[in-house]
Amino acid sequence: MSLLVDSHCHLDAGEFDSDRAAVIARAQAAGVRLQVVPAVTAASWPKLREVCQQAPGLYPAYGLHPMFLSEHRPGHLPLLREWIERERPCAIGECGLDFFVEGLDAETQQAYFIGQLQLAREFELPVIVHARRAVDVVIAAIRRIGGLRGVVHSFSGSPEQAAQLHRQGFLLGLGGPLTYERAQRLQRLVRDMPLEQLLLETDAPDQPDAGIRGQRNEPARLGVIARHVATLRGMELDAVAQATTENARRLFALPAM
Repeated sequence: MSLLVDSHCHLDAGEFDSDRAAVIARAQAAGVRLQVVPAVTAASWPKLREVCQQAPGLYPAYGLHPMFLSEHRPGHLPLLREWIERERPCAIGECGLDFFVEGLDAETQQAYFIGQLQLAREFELPVIVHARRAVDVVIAAIRRIGGLRGVVHSFSGSPEQAAQLHRQGFLLGLGGPLTYERAQRLQRLVRDMPLEQLLLETDAPDQPDAGIRGQRNEPARLGVIARHVATLRGMELDAVAQATTENARRLFALPAM
């Protein structure tokens, strides 16, 4: 199988502190040679940078995740600008909106999200977007800012929403949820969507595939996602690997492998 890119992996998470080097080695052995590692809070940026410096093929993205709203401060947006200018990450994120978790103020979420979209447009960087129960509002924000590109990770919206995002230059990241029998709507989407819109991801340590239900996820499992996509689309595994790798390389300006 061709080499793979994990377009969304939280390799800096505490769940990997005890065996991170082994996790990276297993990913490399499984053909996952490049990983995009998005941030969640400003406090996590230094550790994320350090983790990505530990091994080749790890590319940081810096941002403010909506689920960590209580940890964000208005000063973190200008601080993010400084990090972008100095570190030149491959993307901005993870950012976005979460209207599923209770207690996350929608107006404050949108202020941080819009601020990060504006930085993405200014620095001509892709954005890694979290959109849970908020896809329509995310699409509206993307249109309003304009001049953007990126990925909506762990996409769970409709084919119509997927098509709208495609027209706006946004890809869809899909991972473990796709492998569950109950995910029939998502599986139909994967059968029919343009292959050039698809990115593979693990979201490790979260969102394990059906084969490791309830366990810690890791980037070495990306091949499971690729095989599932190939089966759903009736394609050769290598063709799926090549196409999704090229999609990731193009979006994030990653090097050839």
